[in-house]
Amino acid sequence: MAAFLYRVGRLAFRRRWYVALVWAAVLAAVGLGSLKAPGAVDEEFSMPGIESQKAFDLMEQRFPGATADGATARVVFIAPGGEKVTAAGNRKSIEKAVAGLGDGTQVASAVDPFRARTVSEDGTTAFATVTYKVGANDLTDASRSHLERTIDRARDSGLTVEAGGTALAAEGGPGGAAEVIGVAIAAVVLLITFGSLAAAGLPLLTAVVGVGVSMATILALSSALGLSTTTGTLAMMLGLAVGIDYALFVVSRYREERAGGRTPQEATALAVGTAGSAVVFAGLTVVIALAGLAVVGIPMLTKMGLAAAGAVVVGVLIALTLVPALLGFWPNGVLSRRARRSGRIESTGDNAGARWARFVLRRPIPVLLLGVAGLGALALPAADLQLGMPGDEAKPVSTTERRAYDALAEGFGPGSNGPLTIVVDAKGTADPKSAADRVAKEIGGTEGVVSVSPARFNDAGDTAVFSAVPSTAPTDEKTKDLVTTIRDERPGIESGTGASYEVTGTTALNIDISEKVQDALIPYLVVVVGLAIVLLLVVFRSLLVPLKAALGFLLSVLASLGAVVVVFQQGHGAELLGVEQTGPIMSLMPIFLVGIVFGLAMDYEVFLVSRMREAYVHGESPAQAVTSGFRHSARVVVAAALIMIAVFAGFIGESDSMIKMIGFGLASAVLFDAFVVRMAIVPAVLALLGAKAWWLPKWLDRVLPRVDVEGEALTRPEREPAPEPAPDLEPART
Repeated sequence: MAAFLYRVGRLAFRRRWYVALVWAAVLAAVGLGSLKAPGAVDEEFSMPGIESQKAFDLMEQRFPGATADGATARVVFIAPGGEKVTAAGNRKSIEKAVAGLGDGTQVASAVDPFRARTVSEDGTTAFATVTYKVGANDLTDASRSHLERTIDRARDSGLTVEAGGTALAAEGGPGGAAEVIGVAIAAVVLLITFGSLAAAGLPLLTAVVGVGVSMATILALSSALGLSTTTGTLAMMLGLAVGIDYALFVVSRYREERAGGRTPQEATALAVGTAGSAVVFAGLTVVIALAGLAVVGIPMLTKMGLAAAGAVVVGVLIALTLVPALLGFWPNGVLSRRARRSGRIESTGDNAGARWARFVLRRPIPVLLLGVAGLGALALPAADLQLGMPGDEAKPVSTTERRAYDALAEGFGPGSNGPLTIVVDAKGTADPKSAADRVAKEIGGTEGVVSVSPARFNDAGDTAVFSAVPSTAPTDEKTKDLVTTIRDERPGIESGTGASYEVTGTTALNIDISEKVQDALIPYLVVVVGLAIVLLLVVFRSLLVPLKAALGFLLSVLASLGAVVVVFQQGHGAELLGVEQTGPIMSLMPIFLVGIVFGLAMDYEVFLVSRMREAYVHGESPAQAVTSGFRHSARVVVAAALIMIAVFAGFIGESDSMIKMIGFGLASAVLFDAFVVRMAIVPAVLALLGAKAWWLPKWLDRVLPRVDVEGEALTRPEREPAPEPAPDLEPART
């Protein structure tokens, strides 16, 4: 591996113009393809195998032309103080507004609250439900604008009007501001780390090129492969992250080799052969984690994972080819200002990383106990983790969605914000209407159900749909228990009526998603961590180092989950982050944490420990190897981690609570993994294990392939070039 990558780096340096032109041509080609390709289709969210999805599928089959999970808007009308919505003037204004709401071209129906009996008992509040023919992602700007204008006109009549539901939900996640802030912070960190504008700019430039190629490719293939507009979100975030990291690793090693007296060309080749090997295997661990998302069983998540894996592969290829090519253009530009001025490049001596390693080597047990105890204490709240999908109740009170949620809860009870949809399949029964009525009566009598709506039948008259309003809020554990109870009653009701039914709706769907994700988490961990352990066995040729890496990762992920629970579920310190309403943790949060943080954690693990392995293979004692690894890699790993923390922490400033949660969780996980696990627990464990850390059973040593990640083949006497008395700081010539 190292010898092959050495030749790749040397060739890229010598043929730098060709390499640069090839990447420019690739970027131009995929960019042109993305412009000419059909637009991405907003794929409807689906999760095969859950009851809510089966009900949606049945509704679309039995109600032709209707979209089971079409966008909805719940427009809430509140009478002025002391008045009632039933007063003649207020009623006329509401009816006029409902008529206007139903005029949109994408509107399927707008239900008058006075006909649907959706007026509160005290007469102060009423709501109209607007249903659309398409999903929220397919709503046009014209439809959204029409909804907003109609609401504004209703407000002019003196009524307080608020709107919730999916129709007004903002599309996508955070915009480009977070990425721009992240790149700016990355530039500052790189500049401080390297002391050179060129050294700081090169990783940013190559990362941007890699992200550009990846995103243009995704856009070009979106229509052909059925990729949605959200597929590239994860690819952009991780592509930028690993692109900076991988280029950073290669440039850092290049500077070390130049300090050792190598010519620019030889230093580039050795950097790609050694650091490039670590990049390849670090990239493979990330790809494994992302491709493993297919285990969860959510098609959209699978596509997101595969697209992001492709972006990581592009990042690896960029680091192995374009980075050495650019080093060929500016061989001295990436050196520090002192080196360029003095004409001398100082070798890496006793730095903060080496001093910290010696500190841990002298006190391994206290450092290990403190690190494990600290992360363990942070992980304890994760035992109370409650998964769900926060809705409008988690939005700031400045939004109309949150105000509509609060008004509905006050006027109609908390359950009105999350009614359950019951789909009755009465096909084959003698009297479908009677069967559906009996099902509705039985469910309406269930403890915890406040009311049921009249059943709506399809044209064939064999399928009915009605709503059941719970007495508790959508995210309340009692609502989850109610859904389970209604489903458990199904055998008895079906035997008495001859009709079957399914429970769905946003509330039931969120419950089903949470349960499925929770069930998939352990298999996902087994697959991802298991494959990564096998890969790290090949890289480090050690049995204990991969196990230690996996256990440390699990500890950091559990600690970050615990921190998320403390803030976003229990509410401690929530106000400091601008979180106005606590509740369940987003269902996909554990999967995102495991997938994304596992990849980044293994990046740091491979780069840090591979330098220790390299030093050990080249004859240093186990303790000396740990110190050497930290001397050469600690600063780079710290810089890479700070960049990732800054990028993720930028999302905490977003108004959406789920985006806040993702940013906080990822930033916390990287902080714990990089600074506690990799910087403290790893050297402490290696200090206690000594030479046993690199032990491998002989039979396993014979079975595992040899890939020479530590570059042993590159340091043999026949390849070792004669060191130069003073490195040439003139531009390289070939």
